[in-house]
Amino acid sequence: MPAPTTKEILEKYSKKIETELGGTTTAGASGVAAVSREYAEFKKEMVPEIGRYERWAKSLGNILKIKVSPKDEVRIKKYLDTAHLDTTPSQALTLAIMALLTTFFATILIAIAVFLITESFPLLFIFLGVILSMFIFYYAYGMPQRLANIWRLRASSQMVPAVLYIVVYMKHTSNLEKAVEFASQHLEGPLALDFKKIFYDVQIGKFSTIKQSLDNYLEQWRDYAPEFVESIHLVESSLYEPSESRRVQILEKSLQVILDGVYEKMLKYSREIRSPLTNIYMLGIILPTLALALLPLASTLLGGILRWQHVLIIFNLIMPFLVYYLTSEVLLKRPGGYGETSVLELNPEYHKFTSRKPWITASIIAIPLLIIGLLPFLFNAGLFSIFGFQTDYTFSEIGLGFIGEIDIFDFKTIATGTVGPFGPLAIILSLFVPLAIAMLFSTAYKQKTSDLVKSRDKTKQLEEEFTNSLFQLGNRLGDGTPAEIAFGKVAESTKGQITHDFFSTVNQNIQQSGMSLEKAVFDKKRGAIIYFPSALISTSMRILVESVKKGLEVAAKSLMSISEYIKNIDKINQRLRDLLAEVVSDMKSNMTFLAPLLAGIVVGLSGMITTILNKLQAIQVAAPGGGEALGLGNLANILEIFNVSQMIPPYFLQIIIGIYIIEVSFILTSALITVDSGKDDLKEKSELAKNLRRGITLYIATALIATLALTILAGVAIGGLT
Repeated sequence: MPAPTTKEILEKYSKKIETELGGTTTAGASGVAAVSREYAEFKKEMVPEIGRYERWAKSLGNILKIKVSPKDEVRIKKYLDTAHLDTTPSQALTLAIMALLTTFFATILIAIAVFLITESFPLLFIFLGVILSMFIFYYAYGMPQRLANIWRLRASSQMVPAVLYIVVYMKHTSNLEKAVEFASQHLEGPLALDFKKIFYDVQIGKFSTIKQSLDNYLEQWRDYAPEFVESIHLVESSLYEPSESRRVQILEKSLQVILDGVYEKMLKYSREIRSPLTNIYMLGIILPTLALALLPLASTLLGGILRWQHVLIIFNLIMPFLVYYLTSEVLLKRPGGYGETSVLELNPEYHKFTSRKPWITASIIAIPLLIIGLLPFLFNAGLFSIFGFQTDYTFSEIGLGFIGEIDIFDFKTIATGTVGPFGPLAIILSLFVPLAIAMLFSTAYKQKTSDLVKSRDKTKQLEEEFTNSLFQLGNRLGDGTPAEIAFGKVAESTKGQITHDFFSTVNQNIQQSGMSLEKAVFDKKRGAIIYFPSALISTSMRILVESVKKGLEVAAKSLMSISEYIKNIDKINQRLRDLLAEVVSDMKSNMTFLAPLLAGIVVGLSGMITTILNKLQAIQVAAPGGGEALGLGNLANILEIFNVSQMIPPYFLQIIIGIYIIEVSFILTSALITVDSGKDDLKEKSELAKNLRRGITLYIATALIATLALTILAGVAIGGLT
């Protein structure tokens, strides 16, 4: 029997080690097993949304075995590794192809079903389905790159705190491994997972030292965040400095390098983002809104080929998806490290954010509004006949004879069935449908976020005062006052300030409950940090707790460093807000004012066109030759071209426009919050509740006034001719 080769021996023992790592060894029995299990659990908690793509890729991606070109395989593999996805390039490509085929065949099957039912072949639907399937393929094919960008964006938001943790730790203990471990324990989000992976690679023997593992990890950031790479390399170089003062100077320089790098990148981003966002707004919002104004007449000229269902697909599905895609592509290029907020889950009121009760309350408000919006169909179906109501009324019958003998709902019977409603009152009632949808989300989000936003505002005020308070605390520690007593003294000197509440809470936990300093701040039930859920305060206190173990002098220096860091980062944040203010304010005003205003006018024009055509049709029916007598030419020919029954009912057109305004509010609010503050779910939903209320209120008011004014104007004008 031949002797086993080196490769066979390595494979054999690699499998054995993997089996041991996947066993049930306790955390204390084996450091390797403990870190392996901790890393796996942490990854599972941090990337649930990415796991969904993994499941699809592993299930549908194994249906076909598609060979990827070597060049594309290397590129896709790089994206998958960056996003921490446990899939292969072949599976990713197969998923994209399966998405294309599924959408395409679903379109064909639906088209065949429509043909068998209506005996008319929906060519436009097939065309739209083919375009959608191609777009879905492109979107799914680019998903690995998109997920890699999302991971980079979220991870890069924690780069400045990561360098801060390492620098402050190494100021009192020049040990890179311990500093990286300290950072991995207290960081949040993807970067914490990456730092744990650095240890994981060392402990499974992939790298012999923490420096080798760290340098290997930094390679993926060399192009995206060179300032982070340079900063960490400066930290590493401080290990070889014999002079203590020189070593501390290099560590402080590394922190300044990443702060300056973040500022320069955001400065460049603020210049580059203006034009793409403006183009997206014009192409995705203004032009589609203006195009909707032509649809009533265009649908009649096309002989009824263009129906409201097609407009719904284009403007409520395809266009919003396109705007969302273009916007997300711009936002994914946003540099991290700026505008990141505190951890929402730490807030004691967080259960309100995840509660379903606000949705129930909002539904109670929205459902009656939705029923009012459906009244034209309820009347037409005869549901109110038991109360003595007719299925429809004319304006003369309700005392508005000056508008004419026009039905208020105006359903029309044609050879294929009933179409409509075309009446002005139906348009007005249709306004309640988008109002119901907007009220559903606005009410629910307001209830979810109002208390949390108040708590965050209080925390922000605390952070503004925290720099001086940290300086005071550092002075107390530098004078030799124990940390447990120093909190009480600082609390006394900050009376009347918000900072007083935080320091007095810590002092109370220490003095009355006998807690240690760490528990007084971070206890899950009574710790002071749960009432002030700030990443800045949490970071400062974590460093304080760790540095106190090294002595009061070390703790005092650490707090001084943090105080200086807060001042620097605050200056940068203020500059960046000034740079982004113009872009954000312009987009917000367009979203909540210009778009709803234009859309409301379009609805009024649609109602006016319908009223004019209805009045002309009434003239033609009453007096077949009356058109020439009134100077209107041959009405029969005009009405044959502009047949009201073949027009898209203004009722549906208004609902489509209203839903589009709501979708635009969702997309642009998310975009503006990401530009201004990074990924912030609380601020996004809070601002969305406000923007929906403002936007939908202006839209409905404009649409109502325009519909009433233009309908009455059209009725009076045509009535004057007759």
